[in-house]
Amino acid sequence: MRRTSFAQWPCSIARAMDLLGDQWTLLVLREVYLGERRFDRIQAELGIARNTLTERLDRLVGAGLLVRERYQDRPTRYEYVLTDMGRDFWPALAAIMRWGERWLTEDRPVRLRHSTCGHETEAVVTCSACGDPLAVREVEAEHLGARSMPGGARSAEGVERSGQAHVTPNGVAGR
Repeated sequence: MRRTSFAQWPCSIARAMDLLGDQWTLLVLREVYLGERRFDRIQAELGIARNTLTERLDRLVGAGLLVRERYQDRPTRYEYVLTDMGRDFWPALAAIMRWGERWLTEDRPVRLRHSTCGHETEAVVTCSACGDPLAVREVEAEHLGARSMPGGARSAEGVERSGQAHVTPNGVAGR
């Protein structure tokens, strides 16, 4: 069964999920963020099939999140290094980790420490203007693309309360 591509949808979330939304890609990135840069080490840490890992790494390199750098000539071997685009995804992955720790696990298998101040930390999404945490009920989304939301800018809470339908990029109404 072939999966639906969201690569052309006019939605940044859909496009990101098209690239990153399978069960292995974020785990491969996690290993690179945690310092594993070599194929065999990533494979050993995840227990992932070699062909699956090859495909995920090729996709991440092709998309520009990782680059391959040769570290050995005989035999030729490469390691995978984060690009600026790859490093820029770190806050999103840290936010997913925080959410998973809060809602899906009993423990915290990884603790993050901010090396600048030395304190244990977690991801917090804040307003870039005032610094307050972003809560779903305090944010409005205004579609600027070709397909706009009915009713213009609305908060997530407003949609939740009103029961209004939304329109997907395919033009299908939903709730």
